[in-house]
Amino acid sequence: MDTHFLKLLVCPLCNSPLRHDQSEQELICQYDQLAYPIRNGIPTMLKEEARALSQNHGASAATARPQDPNESAAEPTQKQTDSKTTGSPSGSATPGTTH
Repeated sequence: MDTHFLKLLVCPLCNSPLRHDQSEQELICQYDQLAYPIRNGIPTMLKEEARALSQNHGASAATARPQDPNESAAEPTQKQTDSKTTGSPSGSATPGTTH
């Protein structure tokens, strides 16, 4: 394949540069962890045709993609915060009433 042509191609999902893996005949997107096949000298730049990069080739792209550290942090919901500050699970206590 023409190396000048390959340098012009970018990932169709994120527009990142692609690395050419000559031994596997694939174009690799490191960010999305996908490998786009090159068949008969023609790159197939479709997500549906891409292979997920992983230790075992059976994993999906979603599991191979690095997670955002903010996704795993559990933030309290508004209802949880209200019950902590007011003492009422609904977040609104009527003054002067007893429970």
